[in-house]
Amino acid sequence: MAAAVAANPIQMPLTDKVVGQASQPSLTYRPLHRTFGAEVTGADFGDVSSYPKLCEQVKEGLAKYGVLVFRNTGLDDDRHVAFSHLFGDLDDITPFVAGLGQKNRLSSDYLFDVGNVNPDGTVTQTDTKRAALLRCNYHFHADSAFNPRRAGYSLLLAHHLPPPGTGGATEFADTRQAYDDLDDVTKKRIADYVVMNSQHQCRRAANPGNPMLDGAEHDPMQNRFGKHKLVQLHEPSGRMNLYIAAHAHHVEGKDIDGGHKELLELLEYAGRPEYTFQVDWKEPGDLVIWDNTCVLHRSVQGTYEGKYLRDLRRTTVHDMSSQAWGLNEVGATWRSGLP
Repeated sequence: MAAAVAANPIQMPLTDKVVGQASQPSLTYRPLHRTFGAEVTGADFGDVSSYPKLCEQVKEGLAKYGVLVFRNTGLDDDRHVAFSHLFGDLDDITPFVAGLGQKNRLSSDYLFDVGNVNPDGTVTQTDTKRAALLRCNYHFHADSAFNPRRAGYSLLLAHHLPPPGTGGATEFADTRQAYDDLDDVTKKRIADYVVMNSQHQCRRAANPGNPMLDGAEHDPMQNRFGKHKLVQLHEPSGRMNLYIAAHAHHVEGKDIDGGHKELLELLEYAGRPEYTFQVDWKEPGDLVIWDNTCVLHRSVQGTYEGKYLRDLRRTTVHDMSSQAWGLNEVGATWRSGLP
């Protein structure tokens, strides 16, 4: 279970205003947890000309809070993509459409379809391979940790939501605070760890014994790894961060089984209740933006699965920091999960 929202946050004020220029109203932040996360009011997504200023304000807020929630934005696909472009280079699904023969039901290749909607508009059933592959999303992860260039910001917009009380929330974990709270012995031991990340690791772990994922094409050891340091400086805030995710398979240079066990323990530690909170989606147009380089996220399961539509669409901004490519070849074009 996620930690309850702190009634009296101990590290952040109850509200925090950022004054904008005339073209963009000031933003007000209401913390959602004692160490990270905030719901934002005052943003005008209807005025496209104000997006550059709004983008800068949001970046400032993300450096502090890691996760920002905007309600009832009124955004559509086009404005979602247009706003996202201002944060940096966008990832796209073109390689997956071409490499796997997938059909894109959405209006832009910059939109990742992370809901449970089939190309024909029906609800994905829980016994299908698509459902099995998406089940990884129920585990704490950072977007694209398994690729040579990792994700920076993610912007997730609600289009259609299941009925209230049927699940489908999104939970977040504060990996900066989790690192801060580690004892000095552990910090010293893991300081130089290089993590080998695989999308297949998360998918198999989320579907134990599922024969649909038995083949070599789903075996982490038969595919490429995204190599990133476990302990990193989060450049926007100047704080250290524990870059761990459900994609973590093993530690380079260590015994595979032993390294995997240690990574799993760290992931479970970072997901403890004191480091997490949950965002409940309320209506279409709700937008959540987070920084994958300082928080983890996961979808919360519920009774909506296989019954009700949950249409969420994400744009993914490539990390623009000096650590974006990790220990991978800069400029590499391969993608995890593709031949």
